[in-house]
Amino acid sequence: MTAEERREFVRAHRTCVFGYGRRHDGPSMTIVYYVMDGDDILVSTMAERGKAKAVMRNPKVSLCVLDEKWPPTYLQVYCDTSVETEVEAATDLMMRIAGVMAGQPMPDSVRGQVRQGAVAEPRHVYSAKDIEGLTHSLGQRLPWK
Repeated sequence: MTAEERREFVRAHRTCVFGYGRRHDGPSMTIVYYVMDGDDILVSTMAERGKAKAVMRNPKVSLCVLDEKWPPTYLQVYCDTSVETEVEAATDLMMRIAGVMAGQPMPDSVRGQVRQGAVAEPRHVYSAKDIEGLTHSLGQRLPWK
């Protein structure tokens, strides 16, 4: 697969497994939606999430971009990351991610609610009406035994 074919595979999909190093007990993985900005892959998360904290400790992550069809195909990408803390930039990204999740762009009428979600925890979005009242509890990372 050429570099351009890899970029096209990533552009053509919307979910990936986000892998990052933890302080203890080995790496962690989570499924996330993403959008592209040029050649940059953008993922939305909250400051209190393990992903954000891990990226601030070590910006090296891996993404396993998923095809979402059978038979499963994927592309492994190794990345250097950064965390965006500016609220308006985070709101822009969350509007785009919510659009990917819902399968349609979010209307400007929900931007204020999405902005509030940039500070609070959002949940999955299936449509613009799902923006109102969104909450999301922090996930748990539990040992197997």
